[in-house]
Amino acid sequence: MKKNQYNFENRTALITGGAQGFGLDITKRFLDSGAKVVIWDIDDKVLDKTKKDADNVNLTSDIVDVSVYKDVEKAASKILSNSKIDILINNAGITGPTAPLWKYDVETWNKIIEVNLFGTFNCCRAVVPNMIENNYGRIVNVASVAGKDGNANASAYSAGKAGAIGLTKSLGKELADKNIAVNAVTPAGAKTRILNQMSKEHVQRMLSKVPRGRFLEVEEFTSLICWLSSEENTFSTAAVFDISGGRSTY
Repeated sequence: MKKNQYNFENRTALITGGAQGFGLDITKRFLDSGAKVVIWDIDDKVLDKTKKDADNVNLTSDIVDVSVYKDVEKAASKILSNSKIDILINNAGITGPTAPLWKYDVETWNKIIEVNLFGTFNCCRAVVPNMIENNYGRIVNVASVAGKDGNANASAYSAGKAGAIGLTKSLGKELADKNIAVNAVTPAGAKTRILNQMSKEHVQRMLSKVPRGRFLEVEEFTSLICWLSSEENTFSTAAVFDISGGRSTY
C-alpha cells in the first residue's frame, strides 16, 4: 500500500500503548515523518525491545499505567519539563475475556473500564492544559466499533469504548474555539495481539459482521490516525471516524 507523506517535524507526539499493535505502527510512521515520539506502555520488556529496534534519538519512553492518574500526571510532567505535547494518541486498551455480563468477574470488569475510559480521561486531563497554552493540539482517542454497536459477551470493553466516544464529543466541543482537534476512531477487529485475548468463537463472530470479509490491516488504521493528527485537519473535531470495513454505517 502506497503511503502518503506527512510532515510532523517540530511536533512531539505522545502515544499510549505505543510499544505494540496499533501503537507501534503509529510510532514508526510518526518517527518516519519527523516527529519526536514518546511512548507509554505498561510492558517493560516490549518497551525495551521497541526502543532497541527503532534505534532513533527521537524516540523516548516511560513505563506508565494510564489507569492511575498520579502516574500519568508524573510522566506527563517529565515530558513537559523540557518539551511540549502537540499530539496525543490515546491508544492503550485491553479487551479482557469474553463472558455474559451476569457472569463477568467484577474486578476484571472494573479494570477494563479503568484502562479504556479512565485512562483516556487521565491522559487528556494531564495534557490538554499544555495544548491550550500553546493553542495547538491534535488528540485521537482509539475507541472501537464495539463502542457503537456493542459486542455480546464483551460488555466491559463495549461500555469502556462507548464512554471514550462520549468523552471525545464532549472534550472536542470544550476545545472547539481553539486550534485543538479531538476525534475518535472506531476500528473493527484488526490483526493485532489483542485478538489473542478473545476466544476463537468471539473472533469469528467479529469477522462475520464485516462486509469487507477481512480484518483491518494495521497500516490502514495508521493512515487515518496520521491525517487526524496532522495540521491538515483544521476543522474536524468532536467526531467519530469509522474504519470498520462497512460494519457500521453511521
